[in-house]
Amino acid sequence: MTGDVLLETARLRLRRFTADDVDLLVDLDGDPEVMAFLTGGAPTPAAVVRDEQVPRIVAGYDRHPGLGRWAALDRASGEFLGWFALDPSDDGTEAELGYRLRRPAWGRGLATEGSRALVRHAFSSAGVRRVWAQTMAVNARSRSVLAKAGLRHVRTFHLHFDDPIPGTEHGEVEYELLRGDWRPSAPGTR
Repeated sequence: MTGDVLLETARLRLRRFTADDVDLLVDLDGDPEVMAFLTGGAPTPAAVVRDEQVPRIVAGYDRHPGLGRWAALDRASGEFLGWFALDPSDDGTEAELGYRLRRPAWGRGLATEGSRALVRHAFSSAGVRRVWAQTMAVNARSRSVLAKAGLRHVRTFHLHFDDPIPGTEHGEVEYELLRGDWRPSAPGTR
């Protein structure tokens, strides 16, 4: 598992994905609890990860340097924990914050730690003017992470899905943080 390191926190190392990481992502997306608020627990097929997702992730690093999806490793052990993302808009002025962690990494504050680090990176290094994220309204844990990372709830909205998963009826939520509202010295942003 090699790849360029984007940043490190006290407990995390975020590095570029490579073609060698397909099995890690297949395993992550194969856990029904990890995928509960995304697909209702259905796994992402290995062919989709191998032939679509990983090539798109790897190609994105050159389009918008400093933005993209990053493998999250335990800094002490090197163990793969999941991923964090700043997925760029077409012009790179906005980035969607995202994260997906393996269950053993849950409940340890790692999602908040990685999200705060990426928010800081987005505004201080990547030149982004807006960081935003969406999740299901019923995903209380993810909403808490977004708030702790400094993003604010801006709207609740309802989408139509042909095959909705439980909780869809409560809608989706969007959170954001604008560059002008970001305070690098605010509590929890270091």
